[in-house]
Amino acid sequence: MKKNKKEEAVMSHAPVETQEELPIIEFSDVEMEFYMGTEKIDGLKEFFIKFIKGKIDRTKKKVLDGISFNVKKGESVAIIGHNGAGKSTTLKIITGILKPTKGSVKVRGNVAPLLNLGAGFDFEATAKENIYLNGAILGHSKKELEKKYNDIVEFSELHDYMNVPLKNFSSGMVARLGFAIAIDVDPDILLIDEVLAVGDENFRQKCAKKISELKEKGATFIVVSHSMGQIKQLCQRAIWIENSKLVADGPVDEICAKYEEYCRNNKH
Repeated sequence: MKKNKKEEAVMSHAPVETQEELPIIEFSDVEMEFYMGTEKIDGLKEFFIKFIKGKIDRTKKKVLDGISFNVKKGESVAIIGHNGAGKSTTLKIITGILKPTKGSVKVRGNVAPLLNLGAGFDFEATAKENIYLNGAILGHSKKELEKKYNDIVEFSELHDYMNVPLKNFSSGMVARLGFAIAIDVDPDILLIDEVLAVGDENFRQKCAKKISELKEKGATFIVVSHSMGQIKQLCQRAIWIENSKLVADGPVDEICAKYEEYCRNNKH
């Protein structure tokens, strides 16, 4: 009698891979290239003249070069490296904003990106209208957002400004609203890129508390920050990317120590 795969695995003592055991994020041999302009062009008119004459000089820049890593459900992982190393590009690929030039990326779960708070907002529309607009961009229905509306307003502390157009908001108020929308959807994966310094000290503490609550619920975190103290507080693991290459991957204290030593020896 023919045995099914599960029975064969039990007989051979091999583990049976289930959906729960699969990594929540799989990065496999990912490469990312961009075309970069090699000269300064002043104005749209000059660009079109050079374009028509075939005088636009562009060169390819490899931002990620053969990057591979997996992230398990519930892990909190920092991505560290100097400016231009490829950290933010990695997050944008995870969200689907960018498609890699080569390699494959698998993401299992809903993603809340805190990459550029205020991205996707309509600054002519009111704060209330933007909650529904931005929430829809993040993949949430109007019905879901109606249920969460009061919580979003409460967290943002912008009760008196919901009917005010965003063009009249300060950058800090826009960041508060963006954080409140993204953080209130109970994401499986939260991507954080240098955005935890929004608002005053009380609001930053509120953000940190909310993130701790999500960690306790089993959310997965990918964090980009230049603050080693913040990284060590939030993350258990660090991935170091430098000059588009993966340099090291391991316990956060160990990798951060290696990175800080590298920084001391290689002043940027």
